[in-house]
Amino acid sequence: MRTCPVLANVRPMNSSTATTVFLPIALGVIMLGLGLSLTVGDFGRVLAYPRAAAVALGCQILVLPALCLGLVLLFDLEPALAVGMMLLAASPGGTTANLFSHLARGDVALNITLTAINSVLAVVTMPVIVNLALDGFMKGEDAIGLQPAKLLQVFAIVLVPVAVGMVVRRRNPELADRLNRPVRIASVVVLVTVIAVAVYQERANVLGYLQAAGLVALILCVLSLAIGYVAPRAARVPRGQAVAASFEIGVHNSTLAITIALSPALLNSTEMAIPPAVYGILSFLPAGLLAYAMSRRQDEQVEIRT
Repeated sequence: MRTCPVLANVRPMNSSTATTVFLPIALGVIMLGLGLSLTVGDFGRVLAYPRAAAVALGCQILVLPALCLGLVLLFDLEPALAVGMMLLAASPGGTTANLFSHLARGDVALNITLTAINSVLAVVTMPVIVNLALDGFMKGEDAIGLQPAKLLQVFAIVLVPVAVGMVVRRRNPELADRLNRPVRIASVVVLVTVIAVAVYQERANVLGYLQAAGLVALILCVLSLAIGYVAPRAARVPRGQAVAASFEIGVHNSTLAITIALSPALLNSTEMAIPPAVYGILSFLPAGLLAYAMSRRQDEQVEIRT
């Protein structure tokens, strides 16, 4: 693959305190918030939505990495950016998907279930997909694939905060309910602050990053949202569940992808963090527009019935 001429003129992202310390903290708070909203029964809830869950998980694990690979090859991305895109595609749905699904009148309970299951599966699927991407685009350098020590790092990043939140909910549901809202607000505040600081520090390179990975990230988001809705509907999944699947598949946990890319114990690559960072900013536009459009359409259908 050729070197991206835009990226060649841009400095790599700085591994600042904001990204190497506070970003993992933000991710931990986000995953803790997810755990506070979960019970063991949520994992079994997939049995209540077998068709919707099967289609959504199939799209998340199989279709999206294949779609992302096609986009990476089509746009001939620079190797580090290509791996960053594959890391993003392999990331589970973000908890923000629950908010968009709620705004679009989707089945938020299904969102929570899919996010929980995807987060568990990601402990295995993310290292495998990223290792294959590293082997294909960068000759296997710094592969995180099946190395036990690094797999343990991914496990800790993804599942430990969720498990802590679930333990709190199981032992003290009232405390979990009281903490749920403050933790969600704190996660948003910390994440927005970290992104704002990182963007400010990289203000001279933001345009270059957008040019290097913006179009591919935006296309991936739009196609993911579309596939997430069309595939379940084609499988005769009810509208509310299809809406939930759309946002679960289309809104990735970019915070997790950035953390794994920047972590010295994992990929330790600022270049690989560029695609998920750009995606994390751009994805709000198509996801927000889709949520608004779906909400308006649902309102119009309700008015017609009445």
